[in-house]
Amino acid sequence: REWTMKTSIVFLLCISVFPGFSQGRVVGEDETGFAECNVFFPGQVPPEGFTEPFHVKICQQYNKEPRFATLYSTKDKIPLYSAFKYTKPAQNKEENWLVEPQIDDPENDLHEMVHEADIVGTVANLGANQALTSDYVGSGYERGLLNPSLLNEEDFQMATYTLTNAVPLSPSLSKSWHRDIARVVEQALVPHCSKKDHLYLLAGAIPSSVRVKGKVSVPDTLWLAACCDAPGGWSLGLVKKMNDENSLADLMVGELEKQLLAGVHLFKGNCGGDNQSQEKTEAILQAVGQIRSGEQVGTSDNQEAKGSGLVRRVAAIIATPFIKLLELLIYVFVELVKFVFYFLWLVIKRVGGTVLDGVYSLWNGVVSYLKAITMVLISIPYDVGRVIVNIFLGFLQIVQDVASLTYRILRIPVGFVLHLAAFPYHSICAIPSVLKDVATGIGGTFSLVIDATATLLHGFYYLAGYIVKRFVPKGSSDD
Repeated sequence: REWTMKTSIVFLLCISVFPGFSQGRVVGEDETGFAECNVFFPGQVPPEGFTEPFHVKICQQYNKEPRFATLYSTKDKIPLYSAFKYTKPAQNKEENWLVEPQIDDPENDLHEMVHEADIVGTVANLGANQALTSDYVGSGYERGLLNPSLLNEEDFQMATYTLTNAVPLSPSLSKSWHRDIARVVEQALVPHCSKKDHLYLLAGAIPSSVRVKGKVSVPDTLWLAACCDAPGGWSLGLVKKMNDENSLADLMVGELEKQLLAGVHLFKGNCGGDNQSQEKTEAILQAVGQIRSGEQVGTSDNQEAKGSGLVRRVAAIIATPFIKLLELLIYVFVELVKFVFYFLWLVIKRVGGTVLDGVYSLWNGVVSYLKAITMVLISIPYDVGRVIVNIFLGFLQIVQDVASLTYRILRIPVGFVLHLAAFPYHSICAIPSVLKDVATGIGGTFSLVIDATATLLHGFYYLAGYIVKRFVPKGSSDD
């Protein structure tokens, strides 16, 4: 808990010092479309038909606001399309490339895009489902933006520098793609849309079997689909082939959809479809044609100038080593500045960690001291009350014992006490009566014996007389 608290404090301090940060939220399967990034699609309905399990929807954010939406292929390691709105052109800014940790490790706690170097070793399977900077180093390809930074300003531009918005392009093709798209959008599309904030753009790539370092697919075709979802609206598609960097073919959105996956529909209701203004469509196509024609003329003029300008060639050969040296010095200077800032950040981090440890320990001490004092103060009235209660209970116990003893004494019968006291008197007075009764009993006994003896003798006499009368013959009177 202690480490978590300190980490949270450091994170909050970092946010307060560096308020701008990018987020690339992987949209969940239970969410509708691209969630809060649905605003970059006409009618808030994303393209249909991209249903492969390796298609990942990303809501690209910066400073906690949605900036554009990306459908990313974890199989090809490139975006299939990025959906955005035109803001206004801005100057180039320093590139600050980021990666999306949740594509490789959906279970991690990082819910925002971060620098690749900051998460090496902390994100499982980093690079398994997305391209990394190391995939482009020494490959001859550079990171070409589907949503060009030149068509965005400020926070919208900063949000485009993510590897989930980049495809492998040769330096010349990347320059040509960004230049063509910028000109078409600014000179042909924006002027012919009555509501600039209703101009929806889809920039996409069709993967090929060619892989950079056997991992990242090199696009076979780059495409742009535009939809003006406003009164008198229209839709248009543009295609640039990888084998011809100067190509820029215009076509209807329906024809573009046939070159993509089966069943794909880029815009809801085809964004005007058959009801779009023919005059406005022709004006847009004419502007695109002028841009395309101007590029070809410019290219031929450059070739003629190179063929006839021997001095320029010599100057270029002489200047090239100095330019390379200057680039090297600038690179070393930039890296040195980065190292200094990184060193200062480490120092600030260590000092801040030490200060936070001290503040945290002091806070714990103060809290413990206040807690102990509070417990003592709370226990004083509790102890006093407990003593008073014990005294009162003791007094009640004494009263109870006295009452119980009194009750037991009062329960002894009064008659029993009187009989007990009169027992000696009645015992002594009863002796003459007892002696009299004894004497009477003895006299009666003797009288009974005499009567019994007399009765017995009388019986024997009667019996003898009877026997004599019975068995002795009577004599005559003379005898």
